[in-house]
Amino acid sequence: MPNFARGLLAVLAGLLAGGVVNMVIVVLGPMLIPPPAGVDPSDVESLRTSIHLFEPRHFLSPFLAHALGTLVGALVAALIACSYKLGIGLGVGVVNLAGGIAASVMIPAPAWFIAADLLLAYLPMAWLGVKLGSRIRAGEAKSQ
Repeated sequence: MPNFARGLLAVLAGLLAGGVVNMVIVVLGPMLIPPPAGVDPSDVESLRTSIHLFEPRHFLSPFLAHALGTLVGALVAALIACSYKLGIGLGVGVVNLAGGIAASVMIPAPAWFIAADLLLAYLPMAWLGVKLGSRIRAGEAKSQ
C-alpha cells in the first residue's frame, strides 16, 4: 500500500477509534457520576439552563472522553502509519481540537473547564499517543 494511502487510512482509523472511545465515555459518564437532579446531559438547552448546578466532578467524564479519545485516536494512527507518524497523530489531535472548540461554543461550560479541556485534552494527548505508538512499534521490532 502506498505511504499516502496508508497515512490517510491511519488518520481515518484514528478518528474512528478515538470517536468510539469518546462516545463510550460520554454515554457511561453520567451513569458513574450522575448529573444534578432534573438535568438531561444529552439536551443542550437543559445544560444551558442548569450549568450553574454542576460541580467540578461533573466535568471529569467529558474531559476524560476528550483526552482518552484523542490519545487512542493518535495511538491507532501512529501504529498504522508507516511514515510521518508525529504529523499524522497530531493531525488527529488537531481534528479533535477543532471539535472541542466547536463544542465549547455550542455547549455551555465554565471557563476553567474550557481552558483545561482545550489546552490539555487534545494536542498533549495526541503527542502522548504517538509516543506510545512508537514505543509499542519499537518493542515489536525488538521481539522479532
